[in-house]
Amino acid sequence: MRGFSLVAARDLKIAAGISAGDVAPLAASWSELPRDAYLRDGGRYRSRRHASYVQHVEAGTLELVAHRAHWQPLDYNALHGGIERWFEPVSTGVEANAAWRALIAGIGTLLASIKPVTRWYIEAHQFRIDTAEGIGRPTPEGAHRDGVDFVAVILVGRQGVKGGESRVFEANGPNGVRFTLVEPWTLLLLDDARVIHETTPIQPDGEAGVRDTLVLTYRGNGFQDPD
Repeated sequence: MRGFSLVAARDLKIAAGISAGDVAPLAASWSELPRDAYLRDGGRYRSRRHASYVQHVEAGTLELVAHRAHWQPLDYNALHGGIERWFEPVSTGVEANAAWRALIAGIGTLLASIKPVTRWYIEAHQFRIDTAEGIGRPTPEGAHRDGVDFVAVILVGRQGVKGGESRVFEANGPNGVRFTLVEPWTLLLLDDARVIHETTPIQPDGEAGVRDTLVLTYRGNGFQDPD
């Protein structure tokens, strides 16, 4: 099966034109994420921030748009779909970070070579899943699609946890693959029309730990908004 690609951290940094030193201060911002107040399973294991962009591919520009709610239809997220979720915006320090913008735009440029578009409508999500209260669930909604063209999952780091296996399955078939992202800044790239994906729960490996990711979604025909 295809519909996904794993990109090593070294190759991602080359593609985005950044170095290990560029992303080090960026990674520290994951310790400053507020709690996700919308978890419908009653958990307190997820923290996050959110931002939205429009990338004008031919002009080579990335535009931060006014802060907006994250919304998904129930067809794509049976647990949290159908509601406007107003997460705290990405901090001004992160938004101004050159490596942050280079990652978002670099991946967008790569994807435009696969699916030619004039612009990408991009949502950026900083996630921290922790095990302070036991189990942490990166994808409490289970295996799913996001209703976009492409999903980019970047592992920022993991510490003191076990589990967190990535699973990618054919959207309309029986085949699937399983692997665990370990090296920071490894990229899992998903063709959202062809595959569904999930990440298994994490457990503390000794003391409580965390798993940090940056999830970017790219959509060519506008943001997802309520009808």
